[in-house]
Amino acid sequence: MMRSDILKKNVETLPHRALLMSAGLRKEDLEVGKPFIGVANSYNDLIPGHIHLGELTREVKRGIRDAGGVPFEWGVPGVCDGIAMSVEMRLSLPSREHIADNIEIMLLSHSLDGWVGVTNCDKITPGMLMAAGRLNLPAVIVTGGPMKANVINGKIYHPIQGFGMVGQIKAGKMRSEEAESQLQFMACGAGSCVGLYTANTMAVVTEVMGMSVTNCAATLAVNPLKKQQAYESGRKIVELVKKNIRPRDIMTLAAFENAIRVDMAMGGSTNTVLHIPAIARETGIDIEIDQFDTISRETPNLCSIIPNGSYEMADIAAAGGIPAVLKRLMGMLKNSPTVNGASVLEIAEAATIADGEVIRSVENPYHREGGIAVLKGNIANSAVIKQTAVAPEMFVHSGPAKVFYTEKDLLDAIEAKRIIEGDVIVLPFQGPAGAPGMPEMLTPTDAIKGAGYHRVALITDGRFSGATTGPSIGHVEMEAYNGGAIGAIKDGDTIEIDIPNRKLNVILSQEEIRTRLSSVPDVERKLTPMLESFRKTYRGINCYGK
Repeated sequence: MMRSDILKKNVETLPHRALLMSAGLRKEDLEVGKPFIGVANSYNDLIPGHIHLGELTREVKRGIRDAGGVPFEWGVPGVCDGIAMSVEMRLSLPSREHIADNIEIMLLSHSLDGWVGVTNCDKITPGMLMAAGRLNLPAVIVTGGPMKANVINGKIYHPIQGFGMVGQIKAGKMRSEEAESQLQFMACGAGSCVGLYTANTMAVVTEVMGMSVTNCAATLAVNPLKKQQAYESGRKIVELVKKNIRPRDIMTLAAFENAIRVDMAMGGSTNTVLHIPAIARETGIDIEIDQFDTISRETPNLCSIIPNGSYEMADIAAAGGIPAVLKRLMGMLKNSPTVNGASVLEIAEAATIADGEVIRSVENPYHREGGIAVLKGNIANSAVIKQTAVAPEMFVHSGPAKVFYTEKDLLDAIEAKRIIEGDVIVLPFQGPAGAPGMPEMLTPTDAIKGAGYHRVALITDGRFSGATTGPSIGHVEMEAYNGGAIGAIKDGDTIEIDIPNRKLNVILSQEEIRTRLSSVPDVERKLTPMLESFRKTYRGINCYGK
């Protein structure tokens, strides 16, 4: 018996059927055994990654109907981190939980048998995967695909370059008029931003975990194949419902470990250390941050994708997509099922590697270790850095701290040339409780880069965009608001960073840190009701919910 059958045959649900028919259902749609399929559509006309999702949703619904199901569509909100960045992006991470709740409300309230999530960007995809794990109803995720960069006179242009221009302008290295003249070139159209930023990283994670159809992650938004994938996903969800194949059958521990390994091999966003454990927790699986470091140490980095390198996601697609990466890693992967019916290793075995430079072999990697390193010391129980984006000369660094409590103050300091080479910028009170909402720090990191600094590091209890490069250390736990030692750091304190040995320390005694923490200044932020609720959730615990 399907969950929706309760709406179709009992006399008590006669008014329910009348309401459904008032919404457009035909009597034949109410046959017992005909699955009701939800379609959570995160289309909006604000986010380039989502402006085409209405078209993909139509194909999903067509696939559902052709397979004998009845589709029901509703809207899911989405935040564009790039647009919200440094304006008001504290609501971005809280939106992840909101999206999971949205899907729970709609699926359970309407007795749906399964669902398809149509998504693309940073918090929407993990929010949908969290809902899949939580509800454990048959599900397929359709990620909308990357955008294609513009190539003009042999030079690549895309929207995220604008963040670096801010730093160049602040440092007097570029005129604002010159930057404005390039604006038209940076507008690329539909799709998630061109590199392996958080949106595309989470699309990769989704495909590797087996929750989307093969090749979904790298196929460009403008490629006609994307509509075929959406249609196939619609047909597939009906099959999964009839076979009673559920997300927890697919999102196993092996699937999560494979996802982390591919993330390390490709050099994805540090935000996976937030999202993968949160998704796993909804399935009843515990993923610790140390697992990222363990897997990273044993997994070579095989791809050099923007922002860490010069290739874009379109190049990954042309080189064979995520199946080609799986093929390179076959000896390191665990077998796990997928919504396709084929296992991960079967998909890897059937893959073709079309470009050995875009996706290198394990024997000829770009870096010996994977993308993420987890650092520890008297500043942090744990902190995260994308080590594949760090210049070799900054793997070990010692320098004086310069402390700022807002991004604006830091940008003003860059403009006033108060930052000098060797400094270690510290941005405390940016965590889930302190900000609250744990905003991303792409604006300051790209401003540092754009200003031409080569030996300036940044440490924060906030997080970084997938577009961040350089010696940027985030996710510092415990955060300052919850009494973490990062809140005790003052201007001039010596900070020591040692990535190979995974160390992060300030040259202070534990007694001095305790003394300072007893008189940390109040850093108050303006709160909305949603941010106030989020702060209460993370007061006294870390950003991983523990």
